[in-house]
Amino acid sequence: MTRRFVDLSITLCNDVVSDPPFMRPHIEYQTHGETMTELGHFFPGVTADQTPDGEGFAAAEMVRLSTHNGTHLDAPWHFHPTQDGGKKALTIDEIPLEWCFQPGVKLDFTAMPDGYVVTAADVEAELARIGHELRPLEIVLVNTAAGKALGDPDFVSRGCGMGYEATMYLTSRGIRVTGTDAWSWDAPFVHTARKVAETGDTSLIWEGHKAGRDIGYCHLEKLHNLEVLPPDGFLVSCFPHKIAGASAGWTRAVAIFED
Repeated sequence: MTRRFVDLSITLCNDVVSDPPFMRPHIEYQTHGETMTELGHFFPGVTADQTPDGEGFAAAEMVRLSTHNGTHLDAPWHFHPTQDGGKKALTIDEIPLEWCFQPGVKLDFTAMPDGYVVTAADVEAELARIGHELRPLEIVLVNTAAGKALGDPDFVSRGCGMGYEATMYLTSRGIRVTGTDAWSWDAPFVHTARKVAETGDTSLIWEGHKAGRDIGYCHLEKLHNLEVLPPDGFLVSCFPHKIAGASAGWTRAVAIFED
C-alpha cells in the first residue's frame, strides 16, 4: 500500500492577494550574510569570512502574521465567547487532536454564485448526489468558486458561504471540523453587507460562524486544490499550531490517499 498526498494549503507570501490590505502577511527575508549580528550573540568576534565557506551565519525570516493569515483552523473562541449551551468556547490550543485527522468529504458548490448562502437543503442535496452519508467527526470541505480565484484582486469577495442552517446541519450530525477554499466560511462580506443594508437584519453577519454558539466546531479557511479531490475516500490532516488562548492556528492541511 502506498500513500499519496495532496497539499490543501496556500503559500504564505508577500505578493499573492489572500487577505484584505489591512491584514496581509509581511515576510522579511534575511540572507546568510545578513545574520552576522545574531551570530555574534553566540560566537563573539567571529567574522563572516571565518564561517564555513565564508557564507555567514544562517538564512532566516521575520514574519508579521495574524493567526487568520494563510490556511488556518478557526477555533470556537473566534466565533463567540461561549458554545454548547453557555460553556466557555474552546481556544485553538484546546481543540481535541482527534478532530484534526479524520476521513474527508468534499461538497462541490463551485456552481453557486458569489455571495450565495448555502442552505441545509443544498447540503443534503449534494450529499445525496455524491451518495455519502455523514459520519461523526468526518471533515467536510466545501469547494467554492473562490478556489480558483486566489491571488485575484477580488479574492476576498469570491465564492459562496455556508449559512447558519447549513452549518447546523453538519454539526448536529457530529461534524466538528469543516473547511472552505474561500476567504471565509460565511458568504463574503461585500454581499452580506448589501443584504443587511436592504433588510436591516444584522443576524446575517457571520451567521455560519455564529452557529458555533449552539454547537462548538472548527473550520478551515483559505484551503487550496479542493477541485482535485474526489467526493470522499481520503483522510484530512489539519493539526493547528498550538498558540495559547488563540482564536485560530495556522495549519498545513493535507489530503491523504491510501492507494
